[in-house]
Amino acid sequence: MAHTPSMATALGGLVEDPVDVHPRPQGPPPFSPEPPGDDGDGDRHGDDDDHRSTPLSNARLGMLIFLGAETMFFAGLIGAFLVYRMANATWPPMAMPRLPVEVTGVNTLILLYSAATMWLANRAIRLGQQQTLARMLLYTAVLGVVFLVVQGYEWVKLIGYGLTLSSGVYGATFYTLIGCHGLHVFGAVIWLLSVWRRAARKHYTATRRTGVVLCSMYWLYVVGLWPILYWLVYLY
Repeated sequence: MAHTPSMATALGGLVEDPVDVHPRPQGPPPFSPEPPGDDGDGDRHGDDDDHRSTPLSNARLGMLIFLGAETMFFAGLIGAFLVYRMANATWPPMAMPRLPVEVTGVNTLILLYSAATMWLANRAIRLGQQQTLARMLLYTAVLGVVFLVVQGYEWVKLIGYGLTLSSGVYGATFYTLIGCHGLHVFGAVIWLLSVWRRAARKHYTATRRTGVVLCSMYWLYVVGLWPILYWLVYLY
């Protein structure tokens, strides 16, 4: 009598690759974080000025939004100044001292020249010239300090001549509008000195320059705003 193979042996010959009835769990691929490429300044991926898929970096977009808010703030101050200016036939009032147009005009040229040194700083870091970057940033900060010192000296003289915040609408609008701009320039100088210190330590490169770019955008904004204020307050 022939030996009859068992059912298990027959099935074993037909199924060469038995299916695993217990599927293995599927999970995300292993993740290995990249080490940070900077010390927290936000320059890890550069300024996004290189040819990338995104046309505008998040840092620049944030700065543009901030500058838009600043524009609205100064537009409100300028609007209030124009309302008072056009409501008075005689401006400035007869009892008030005249503003130092000539000295402030020279001071305006000093501030405008700082825009050129800031442009040279941007150009230097794009070319990888770190020493030139630090030098141009320092020149820009010094010019900003000179502008503030001259403005402060003129303010002291005007106060001595009787022009104060409490001397009427003329003094209130003058010190509010020009004073707010002076505070912005002071903040920009502090920022400039911080960026200059990092640039002196060769922190920025041609592909890591976000700090320089953002500071440059803000500085050029306060510089570009001043000729408008000078014409309105001192010449108009």
